[in-house]
Amino acid sequence: MAGAVLLLTTACSGGEKEGGVTVGEKADANAPQVTIDPGNGNTKAKPEAGVVVTAAGGTLEQVTVTLKGRPVDGAMAADKKSWRSRTLRPGAKYQVTAVAKSPQGKSATVSAQFATLKAAKTLGIADITPSKNEKVGVGMPIQVTFNRAVGDKKAVERALEVKSTKPATGAWYWVNDTTVIFRTKNGEYWQPNQRVEFRARLAGVKAGAGTYGVSDVGRGFRIGDSHIVDISTKTKRAVVRKNGKKVRSWPISAGRGGRVVNGVDTYLTTSGIHLTMGKENPAIMTSEWMGVDPKDKKNGGYREVIPFAVRISNSGEYIHSMAATTWAQGRQNVSHGCVNSPPKDAEWFYNWSYRGDVVNIKGTSRKLEPLNGWGYRQMSWSRWVKGSALDRTVTTG
Repeated sequence: MAGAVLLLTTACSGGEKEGGVTVGEKADANAPQVTIDPGNGNTKAKPEAGVVVTAAGGTLEQVTVTLKGRPVDGAMAADKKSWRSRTLRPGAKYQVTAVAKSPQGKSATVSAQFATLKAAKTLGIADITPSKNEKVGVGMPIQVTFNRAVGDKKAVERALEVKSTKPATGAWYWVNDTTVIFRTKNGEYWQPNQRVEFRARLAGVKAGAGTYGVSDVGRGFRIGDSHIVDISTKTKRAVVRKNGKKVRSWPISAGRGGRVVNGVDTYLTTSGIHLTMGKENPAIMTSEWMGVDPKDKKNGGYREVIPFAVRISNSGEYIHSMAATTWAQGRQNVSHGCVNSPPKDAEWFYNWSYRGDVVNIKGTSRKLEPLNGWGYRQMSWSRWVKGSALDRTVTTG
């Protein structure tokens, strides 16, 4: 039955009507009529449709929908003529109670029970970055990976919420069918020292044929101090600022260039807005990434154990300690693309930095690609917003 229509009754008689059940055919004409959809006894209600309660001849005073005794979120219309719930969990039994009152003061209390369809396939979240309660940098993106391909990206994106203590403007971008990323607007970062809450209200969201989210998922994290690192491959120097104030500077040696593959000089450090992605102590770096056996020294083979390495891209770039090139730091670019730093400064940066700190590198002809690591800010804001299934920005206040 599509809905249950119940009246304040003066008799116990009743009969089935098309589209629902009417109880009390000799009802008081001054009493309000309440409709609950899905109807009482429905065992195949659509989770994505939620619950809709409407009142005719009066207004709704109270609506309660529960699952195992716990209330379900919903919203009352401004005129109190209708109430609508959020999406519902698949394969679950719900109870509904609604109270309405007419202008003449007559009231009606209505109850119904129903069950939702079971999901043939379930949509869940396989991974969320950053970690729970992690303190991160002002450039930190939120990266969500689902357990299967998402068919209806619009429905799923509508279920994603980002709230922050201090408002920001951002947008989601679908990298592929299983991964979506949220970042703040170009030229703007998270404001420092605040909390951010991400919530995926997936329960009951239809993500494809027979595919439903079955539970909500949340993740909270903290934005720390603003850490901005400016590196010039021309002056060969790194300058670090905390909350806008310079706190440290040191000489560096960047990529020397000279190895061109498919038109790309792979030995050049990429220019652009990088984000720190993780730390390794030590990092094992070899020539295997360029197809050269580490033992093949004639063709540039190498294997090095590098302490205090902070990754800034997926193409093998780090800010790291390199005692062997201190002679070149501040004078000459000699690395394979990494930012060589004096041991004491590299160790300090390793211990001081968060994931998601901003590293802005300038001076080379090789540009960081937007999907190389977390180089998302290399993409124009208009293009990023177009990558949203809903083609919209999000305010996180």
